[in-house]
Amino acid sequence: MPHVLDNPIYNALISGSQKLSVAQGSVSHFRRDVAPFAGLKNLDEADFAVLEQLIAESGVYVLFSPQKIKFPQSWQILRSFEMKQMIYEGPVPANDTRQQIIDLDDSHVPEMLALTQLTVPGPFLDRTIEFGNYTGIFTDDKLVAMAGQRMQPSPYIEISAVCTHPDHLGKGYAAALLNEQIRRIMNDGNIPFLHVLADNHSAIRVYERAGFKNHQQMLGYVCNIPK
Repeated sequence: MPHVLDNPIYNALISGSQKLSVAQGSVSHFRRDVAPFAGLKNLDEADFAVLEQLIAESGVYVLFSPQKIKFPQSWQILRSFEMKQMIYEGPVPANDTRQQIIDLDDSHVPEMLALTQLTVPGPFLDRTIEFGNYTGIFTDDKLVAMAGQRMQPSPYIEISAVCTHPDHLGKGYAAALLNEQIRRIMNDGNIPFLHVLADNHSAIRVYERAGFKNHQQMLGYVCNIPK
């Protein structure tokens, strides 16, 4: 039986992230100012055709799958990449009072955009903050580390945008923010998971130390889809 995380984008768009979706039948994508992800229930010719009709204009979208996808010839595959999909299997972390963790809101978006553009943890757009539950650490009134929640294929919630300014690495900020996200997700009765590039060995070690275990390999595709 398929696991809900075999198709995390589609299952998020029909459950916990539905309020951010643009949908038609078995095809959905996130609002373009929130995230570039598209989810298809079947990943077949029929769903590809529906997605081409659903999108407002030609553009770049990202799809995930545990297996290779055979795309229409008219689609341009700009990039493909391998990821580890990891699920948290530890206890609820204790509240870490050593770091002052701040809830981020719309007023912080310019700094969040600047930090994610510098560190490139994954797509972060003007309204990505609408996924909610972003937290950060500040030094001298400047945002130097952050983490948040992204796709929500119930009962799982993805931790994303975990990043630290290069001048502030090695201070435990990422671990503190990661544990805070885990704690919040589990206290709400959900299960934390995440995606990480398969060759990002330093991040994988951080996640393993935090209690994440590898669930499966995933493939990501960055596609230029015609209208």
